[in-house]
Amino acid sequence: MLVDTNKIISKYLVAAPRYTSYPTVPYWDTVGFSTEKWTEAVSRSFNDSNDSDGISVYIHLPFCESLCTYCGCNTRITKNHGVERPYIEAVLKEWQMYLQLFDARPKIKEMHLGGGTPTFFSPEHLQLLIDGILDFADLHEDAEFSFEAHPGNTTSAHLIALRKLGFRRLSLGIQDFDPHVQLIINRIQSYQEVRDVTLKAREIGYTSINYDLIYGLPHQNLHGLSDTIEAVLKLSPDRIAFYSYAHVPWVRAGQRRYTEADLPSADLKQELYELGRKMLRTGGYVDIGMDHFTLTNDSLYTAERKGYLHRNFMGYTHQYSKLMVGLGVSSISDTWNAFAQNVKKVEDYISVIENGQFPVFKGHLLDEEDAIIRRHILNLMCKGHTSWHLPEEQCASLTDTTNRLRWLAQDGLVMLSDQDVKVTPFGKRFLRNVCMAFDARLWANEPTTQLFSLTG
Repeated sequence: MLVDTNKIISKYLVAAPRYTSYPTVPYWDTVGFSTEKWTEAVSRSFNDSNDSDGISVYIHLPFCESLCTYCGCNTRITKNHGVERPYIEAVLKEWQMYLQLFDARPKIKEMHLGGGTPTFFSPEHLQLLIDGILDFADLHEDAEFSFEAHPGNTTSAHLIALRKLGFRRLSLGIQDFDPHVQLIINRIQSYQEVRDVTLKAREIGYTSINYDLIYGLPHQNLHGLSDTIEAVLKLSPDRIAFYSYAHVPWVRAGQRRYTEADLPSADLKQELYELGRKMLRTGGYVDIGMDHFTLTNDSLYTAERKGYLHRNFMGYTHQYSKLMVGLGVSSISDTWNAFAQNVKKVEDYISVIENGQFPVFKGHLLDEEDAIIRRHILNLMCKGHTSWHLPEEQCASLTDTTNRLRWLAQDGLVMLSDQDVKVTPFGKRFLRNVCMAFDARLWANEPTTQLFSLTG
């Protein structure tokens, strides 16, 4: 059985999207998109959902003092903290532009600070930013705020200031405690630093702490990963994101610091995953959706078990909001029937804002088939199954999808009947492959160059 499993793993080791959206960004149809159509979509979505669901706000804070070579995020490396205030002022001006599209005060249900390194910014500047958002908004009764942090520069002052502003969730990027791995990926933080931040956060009232770990990093080995997870389990974070390293040096130049020869082989990478998964499950964690593990008292665990787990550009959440406003450079916004992304360079972003224009540079308006496929992919990512019994669940591309699913069923990844599909426990590790079977835009325009990271 082990040999067959390895063959299947090799068979499905292909480049595939991570499906934080559908269509995925490379397949957005930008021809029919315009800023005018985007703002109309925002207004409609707000009017439809603000009173009931509220809105989500994502703020991208791109600055880092040093480059983590593994990172695939949009960052700006600098030690000049003079960039903080001008950037925040630009973000708040963008927020004011969105406020002009709303007929009432927005009810914020979720807010997330991503990066980059949000804790690059001083506590005073973070307070200026959040106050500038909340002064013109109300809080939804289920409001939850979260932020990403580097253990090496997150101070007690950061934790206290953000806690007073309403933040209760914290995500720490750890990746691996092995010093050899940390050196080559240029991500240095000690166990003691992570422990200190974790204990301080709990002491002052943070209710959920997430750790990010990555398998498949250069120079990573089974012994080092085992030590890392043992250390993590001692601190018992509420959630753990256990990601596959995405090697995309054609996109991220920092990854050229090392070569494929420095990466674990495909077999070793699979062993790393199996080791990590086994240790986390033995340690009391349950795998949720894709790449995520939680304790059984966590809200994501409850959401998946009760069928209301949701996924958006900010990741998995136990809450749904139709409208997500992305602020800052490269941020992506979602009205549920349209996507838009901001310009990717800090200087361009600030310049466009100063000219009184929305910094959107591309987007996509979902057609009827897009909307149907999006629901199916979201069902798979969050519930592990989907069906097309009803007319509103059907579209022309499902015939081809069903044919592709038959191959997955033969290999034990899914259970397929005439009008529904369910991911098997074994198939859960191939969730990206299962979703890809539904991706009509990808199959209609198969890439001639690699756009996505490998699934394994």
